Amino acid sequence: MKTTISKVSQHVNEEVTMGAWLSNKRSSGKIAFLQLRDGTGFIQGVVVKAEVSEEVFNLAKSLTQESSVYVSGIVVEDTRSPFGYELQVRNIELIHEAVDFPITPKEHGTEFLMDHRHLWLRSKRQHAVMKIRNEIIRASYEFFNKEDFIKIDPPILTGSAAEGTTELFHTQYFDQEAYLSQSGQLYMEAAAMAFGKVFSFGPTFRAEKSKTRRHLIEFWMIEPEMAFMEHEESLEVQEQYVSFLAQSVVNNCGLELSVLERDVEKLKSIQAPFPRITYDEAIDLLKEKGFDDIAWGEDFGAPHETAIAESFDKPVFITHYPKDIKAFYMKPDPNNENVVLCADLIAPEGYGEIIGGSQRIDDLDLMKQRYEEHNLSGDAYQWYLELRQYGSVPHAGFGLGLERTVAWFSGVEHVRETIPFPRLLNRLYP
Repeated sequence: MKTTISKVSQHVNEEVTMGAWLSNKRSSGKIAFLQLRDGTGFIQGVVVKAEVSEEVFNLAKSLTQESSVYVSGIVVEDTRSPFGYELQVRNIELIHEAVDFPITPKEHGTEFLMDHRHLWLRSKRQHAVMKIRNEIIRASYEFFNKEDFIKIDPPILTGSAAEGTTELFHTQYFDQEAYLSQSGQLYMEAAAMAFGKVFSFGPTFRAEKSKTRRHLIEFWMIEPEMAFMEHEESLEVQEQYVSFLAQSVVNNCGLELSVLERDVEKLKSIQAPFPRITYDEAIDLLKEKGFDDIAWGEDFGAPHETAIAESFDKPVFITHYPKDIKAFYMKPDPNNENVVLCADLIAPEGYGEIIGGSQRIDDLDLMKQRYEEHNLSGDAYQWYLELRQYGSVPHAGFGLGLERTVAWFSGVEHVRETIPFPRLLNRLYP
């Protein structure tokens, strides 16, 4: 019976056949241990000389790393294995012999591994990170479908910028100027006016010359937008969503978290509600922690976010930032027009901002005023203005950065490991 590693639990004490690659091996005299992978998981194949033909045993001992094979054998339970099962090999058929696979079990430098990212993805650690990434994506669809959101796909090529053009990739769109999208948010606002509750999931681009462990040039965002929604209600959706993602990863990625040696208890504690502090309170907290040079009106950097997060045992919302350091579309606080109804969700353990969100301006005259203050082109943004002209309603939304969330849940240090083929300031290959 042909099967995959992920389904061997359905075939205990049965003989199965699977296609696999050899990730590693060791042998001692009359027994060979093959570490096999097939894309769905990893399993150990045990080849006992007395139980197979001489040809099969010699093949097992001579197999090279990443050679592809068909393997047949009996599935047995193995309590010593993190996976819980192993394969008692009966036959091996060589498909392709790999020669001099460049990534060996020894230590390699990061640049070497990034140059060979197309092969590095095969490793057990990278496999675990990608499985967690996949679970976050799957759980996102489950959450928003359950909450009656509709998925809408905004364009990647756009003639306008969500937050200004200084960090956008410019391109020529026939005879017009165009940009690679830095956010689908403006279009999601239009979709929310048509469908009520919507979300998008897609790539975004930032031409930001940053080399930190939290930044990518191309990354993926989940961006919900909700009509008839106030700021506080949006925060509740955000914390419920993040809690749902964390518990989905805990429940469905136990083996992967074990491979990564992740402290699962820290993920289990990610349960709504999350603490909230205002920007003003965050400034006071930072001064207490020795950041004497931080002044009101300045944005927070990575050291500031980390220091704030260390004061809480859960993710923390920082709300009501100064208007002048936030995007033009954010709604001012009715009680203090110097700040806006917004929030950043800061993850613990130094992973920084995971979500940025706000209530959007819904007043036509105020939005026109913002256009003038930010020198926005009436031609490029006319359609966005019309959302306030025809049936405007209170609405709010947010964007969750997928790669930072994967890094946080996985416990990996750098976001370059959280996307299959990272685009960094100095990397466009492979």
